[in-house]
Amino acid sequence: MFGSLDYVYVPAGDVDGEVLRYVQGMGAELVWKVRGTGTTVACLRVGDSGPAILLSGHLRGQGAILVYRVQDYAATVAQLRARNLAVHELEIPHGPCATFTMEAGQRYAVYQLVRPGAVHLFDGRIDP
Repeated sequence: MFGSLDYVYVPAGDVDGEVLRYVQGMGAELVWKVRGTGTTVACLRVGDSGPAILLSGHLRGQGAILVYRVQDYAATVAQLRARNLAVHELEIPHGPCATFTMEAGQRYAVYQLVRPGAVHLFDGRIDP
């Protein structure tokens, strides 16, 4: 049902401070950092492959959200609902997205890439 794990969406009260810690401490590459609508989000790469890390100033909660790409968003959401998961739908630059939380508190999201250009929409943009 799930495809690739594309993003790990991480809450960060101090995005700028966390970016420095990732870059200096882990050798991460800052891909972009965007400020808008009262928040900051930064995208980092910590390896040659694997998911990007999205540090978010507006994400609430304790744990990260694992964001998986799916081929058929509508069918995936229908399957999740059929399995009695409470799904919250939203739109992200890439396309439709749905989040859900497992009983033990782990958070997940699924999205379908319907706007491929959005993957690199902010590449190289580093807002001060």
